[in-house]
Amino acid sequence: TQYSTGSWPWCVDVGDFNNDTHLDIVVANTNENTVSILLGYGNGSFANQTKYPTGSFPISVSVGDFNNDTQLDIVVANSADNTVSILLGYGNGFFANQTTYLTGTGPQAVAVDDFNNDNKLDIVVTNWDDGTMSILLGHGNGVFEKQMIYSTGISPSSVAVGNFNKDTQLDIVVSNGNGKSVSVYLGYPKEGFFNQMRLITGNGSRPKSFAIGDFNKDGQMDVAVANSGTNNIGIFLRYDNGSFANQITYSTRFSPWSIAIGDFNDDMILDIVVANRDSNNVGVFLGHRNGSFSSQKVFMTGFNSQPNMVAVSDFNNDTLLDIIVTNYGTNDIGVLLGYGNGSFANVKLFSTTYGTHPFSIAVGDLDGDRKLDFIVANEGAENLNTFLQTC
Repeated sequence: TQYSTGSWPWCVDVGDFNNDTHLDIVVANTNENTVSILLGYGNGSFANQTKYPTGSFPISVSVGDFNNDTQLDIVVANSADNTVSILLGYGNGFFANQTTYLTGTGPQAVAVDDFNNDNKLDIVVTNWDDGTMSILLGHGNGVFEKQMIYSTGISPSSVAVGNFNKDTQLDIVVSNGNGKSVSVYLGYPKEGFFNQMRLITGNGSRPKSFAIGDFNKDGQMDVAVANSGTNNIGIFLRYDNGSFANQITYSTRFSPWSIAIGDFNDDMILDIVVANRDSNNVGVFLGHRNGSFSSQKVFMTGFNSQPNMVAVSDFNNDTLLDIIVTNYGTNDIGVLLGYGNGSFANVKLFSTTYGTHPFSIAVGDLDGDRKLDFIVANEGAENLNTFLQTC
């Protein structure tokens, strides 16, 4: 089912914005300087969009309760005017006008969490153009402090949050798209973050995406990176003292763009899947208890499909993880059902219609039937597709 959005819908998130226990949708419209809110009816259908102004070229969106009123709010990274927008929710599906805060130059990705352990949500945003990361600490009333700026590598793109050193403080990892590295920042109580640790991914690596997980069952969080320029994934295993081992690489096919983790063969050890954009397939790497991985096993996503995003979940309720990809080149979504032994069925394709160029995907139960559905943002058609499971 298609729903209209603004121009160039780029990033999508979900949450219950009107407290009716049904998931709703927010999407950033980059070419129109708005976000669209689509309220869900709980049966998989959605109301027509309501738009709210943002800053210039909104490129990333996230949700959280910023003023501790139990209502979800929205934060948007505005890439062209170097700000983030905060839209406070009223709990009825409507939002207040934006309040903006300065970031670095070219904010790219945004995430929210409590970085200083005061039970108030804070914001982290990567700034592509000036090689920095901004932290905005929240006061718990919808107001944020001025940014604290930390240097990253060149062209920081994606960001994730986790506890890498088991000290009760959240840490941050950033991929540097043109900087052949990822940066890890360890959280420090009440004061922000230590200087970054630079994890070198190699000349020409162009790390595009990353994931975090405990790959060798030692209780430490490790890092996996998709190196789009050198056609490999890089694994950084973390030591007990907080440092990381040098990168161990495993060959992929051409242009790995997106990476995700899960246990695909039911051995309680994390495995990896990567979308190889220019090879029209996904590669699966089965993990071993020592943190090493098998060579990739390839599963096709379709001729000229150009898969650019991958995610994992159990779509057919058989307790086995499956794979889903957005196929930018062929205007469809591919689902590969898992057998539980590290192998997958042939891809099943779901059309998003000609010229849509699906770019981003989110997974959730949209109609309350305990079956996972998914939402796709289409760059080419300037709309969303929702796909509901019916069996």
